[in-house]
Amino acid sequence: MEREKTCCFTGHRAEKLPWRDNERDPACLRLKAAIWDVLVSLYAGGIRHFICGMATGADTYFGEAVVALRDEHPDVTLEAAIPFSGQEQRWPAQWQRRYSRLAEECDTCTVLHQNYTPDCMMDRNRYMVDASQVLVAVYNGAPGGTRSTMLYANHQGLQIIQLPVSPR
Repeated sequence: MEREKTCCFTGHRAEKLPWRDNERDPACLRLKAAIWDVLVSLYAGGIRHFICGMATGADTYFGEAVVALRDEHPDVTLEAAIPFSGQEQRWPAQWQRRYSRLAEECDTCTVLHQNYTPDCMMDRNRYMVDASQVLVAVYNGAPGGTRSTMLYANHQGLQIIQLPVSPR
C-alpha cells in the first residue's frame, strides 16, 4: 500500500485508560466518537489503508472503527501489525476474543517477531510509522510506548492527530 494513503494508530492500553474496561463510560464513548470522526475525515482526505497495533484498549477501538468504516467504504483496508505471535495469550478472555475477531477482519496481518523480545513493541510501532503518512494517537501525556511512537512519528515527518484522553 502507498504510504501517502496510509494511517497508523497508537494509544493507551485498557488498563491505562481512566475507564479501564467500562466502555459505557461517557469518556470512552466520547473517545470512540472522536476516533470515528477522524477516520471519516481521513477517508475523505484520501487515506484508504489503516494499520492497527492490535493491543487492548485504544488500538482495539481504532481497529473496530476501521472495520465499521470499511462496511461503508469497501476500498478501505485494515492491516494488523502484530509485535510477536501470541501477544494476546496472557490477556483476559474478553480481550482475547476481541483480538481474534478483529484479526479475522483484517485484510492482512504482519507479524514482526515469532517470539517476544524486549524491542518487539517498538519494532511494531516503527514498522507502522515507517509505512504511514498519518499517525492518530490517543495520548494522555504520560511517558511510555504511545509517547515514544509519537516522537518517532514526528521525527519521521508524519502528520500527527492527537486525541486526548479525557478524565471520567
